[in-house]
Amino acid sequence: MENVLVQAAVYLGTTVLAVPLAARLGLGSVLGFLAGGLLIGPVLGLVGRESEELLHFGEYGIAVMLFLVGLEVSPRALWALRQRLLGLGGLQILLTAGGVMAGAQVLGHPWPTALAIGMTLAVSSTAIVVQTLAEKDLIETEGGRSGFAVLLAQDIAIIPMLALLPLLGMGHLSAPDHDSIRVLEGLPAWAMTLVTLGAIGAVVLTGLFLTRPIFRWIGHARLREIDTALALFVVVSIVLLMEMVGLSPALGTFLGGVVLANSEFRHELETDLQPFKGLLLGLFFIGIGAGIDADRLLSNPMGFVALTVAVIGGKAAILFLLTLIFRIRRRDRWIFTLGLAQGGEFGFVLVSYALTLGVMEDWLAQQLLLVIALTMLATPLLFVVIDRILRRAGPEVPHEPVDRPRPVIIAGTGRFGRVVNRLLQSVGSEAVMLDNDMAAIEQMRARGHHVFLGNPTRPEVLESAGLGEARALVVALGDPDGTTRVVALARKRRPDLRIIARARDREHAHALAHAGADEVVRETFEASLRAGRHVLESLGHEAEAAMRAEEAFALHDRAAMAELAQLWRPGTPTHDNEAYLARARLLDEDLEAALRGHLPSRKDDG
Repeated sequence: MENVLVQAAVYLGTTVLAVPLAARLGLGSVLGFLAGGLLIGPVLGLVGRESEELLHFGEYGIAVMLFLVGLEVSPRALWALRQRLLGLGGLQILLTAGGVMAGAQVLGHPWPTALAIGMTLAVSSTAIVVQTLAEKDLIETEGGRSGFAVLLAQDIAIIPMLALLPLLGMGHLSAPDHDSIRVLEGLPAWAMTLVTLGAIGAVVLTGLFLTRPIFRWIGHARLREIDTALALFVVVSIVLLMEMVGLSPALGTFLGGVVLANSEFRHELETDLQPFKGLLLGLFFIGIGAGIDADRLLSNPMGFVALTVAVIGGKAAILFLLTLIFRIRRRDRWIFTLGLAQGGEFGFVLVSYALTLGVMEDWLAQQLLLVIALTMLATPLLFVVIDRILRRAGPEVPHEPVDRPRPVIIAGTGRFGRVVNRLLQSVGSEAVMLDNDMAAIEQMRARGHHVFLGNPTRPEVLESAGLGEARALVVALGDPDGTTRVVALARKRRPDLRIIARARDREHAHALAHAGADEVVRETFEASLRAGRHVLESLGHEAEAAMRAEEAFALHDRAAMAELAQLWRPGTPTHDNEAYLARARLLDEDLEAALRGHLPSRKDDG
């Protein structure tokens, strides 16, 4: 027990020290985790063989991450990726595996071993790439979307790769220590196929028909910890099922997330799983760093460095060729090329399985594991290079340029933005609508609206949408932080622009006023006022008096909001601001006195 606590203190202490330091240096959290693992493993020797167990445990972080990614990808969006999955992803796997196989045969390896090496190095690190792209806000770029499609194609390709490896086995094959192999052992091919399809069907059907009643039943308990336990149970169950039938847990959890992407429990799942994703992924990266075989590396450092550079360079060359074939633009070309040039976590799985099956010898397997780890360790440094390239390249032209400027820009295609756009269209005015949700864009275009793909929080997207010529900007995003960023950005670029912004609540309204919004519309305020007027009428007040009270309330609230905004302090909740609370109480008393004058009598008073 004591040893477990010591190890826990070492891992957590390393995370607390190394990751913030790496973030301050602009290197990202992934490099911080990897460097921390190197420090406590090969350098200081604070951890030993248990780093392998940590790596295995940390792989659950990959499963959680891909489940969360799946929650963000609706089946319609996944269908939209089909060309990238089959074309870009499939070609990357075939070219990389074939190129590496040819190189391995030149070095004297027999073709089965060479093919196993090619398949192993054809995959990239889903965990590192997706995490880093998200951190650097590159996931919605053309390069980021293309990279994600390739990573997803690789996860799917793990299935036939695992099925092919036993056919390459040479000599005596020892039974691999895998639960999945024991479950399928001895079954005929048709039965294995049925079991595999049944596992996938179970994930889909459970997500479609069983999750809603289960979540509702659990929800009646009103215990947050039970909700968290259920979210973890969903992910762990999918991982267990996939491992039992020999499928990729990453693919299974991603599929589970996609199935639940349109459910009403999506946001609850995201909230419950986010902390576990970060911690488990951190343990995974620390395990990679701690598991570096320092003795083997130091015995031939230049040789391993050369192999690492060769792998990264070879994969980058193939990825660069694909950017030319699929016409990926210059900025996105480097995101795609350098972002996917490393080995992947599933390479560890393929090497271990190939070793067990006798496809490769022990010394070769150990070398491959070390090279894969080194390429993953180098990936954050490649993203530093990407950052520098993007800064030198200047602003990015958005994926879908606007055909011509219009007097109004509406950022966001939700209900708020759609109503504003419909009003403008009904009086003959035109607006440009921006969103990065392809499904929403297609729906709006089907109704004849001018909607363009682009992330409104990116300055170059706003510029291309006609920010320089626009007369008004409506910020209707569902994300409060994103809304505030867009307002501040637009005000900095166009001090004369009229900005109307949607606010979630009073504090968000104050933040938007400070950011430079001319008009702040709270999303439920007007509807609540109208409902209040109807309530007054139902209590017997004259309709005209109730309407005057509604107007007086709106005018007073608008003036009060402007005054309270001067007392509001960013980062400090209003309930902790004494001056704000004191003035708010006085304004409420003034409002009550003013409204009594507008409601002198009721119908039933005679």
